[in-house]
Amino acid sequence: MSSASNKSVFLARASYRQRRLRDVLRVLPLVGIVLWLLPLLWQGDDGAPSRTEAVLQYVFSAWILLIVIGAVLARWIKPETAAEPDEDLG
Repeated sequence: MSSASNKSVFLARASYRQRRLRDVLRVLPLVGIVLWLLPLLWQGDDGAPSRTEAVLQYVFSAWILLIVIGAVLARWIKPETAAEPDEDLG
């Protein structure tokens, strides 16, 4: 057997979780855009536009939710150290 076949293809559990947390943070702005565009699809009674009050409450609630999620995820992420080699490069 060669040494290449003995090498593990799996990442350490901690670094894998850190990478997935970073991925979630990268996607969070796109989720925010979708959440903010949803009120454009809402219709009130008889096809009239929805009430401004309800839309504003939704938009600001979504905004606060995105801030809280981003803050919680940012606290869970550990800073990258320069000493760790990046396994994606080879």
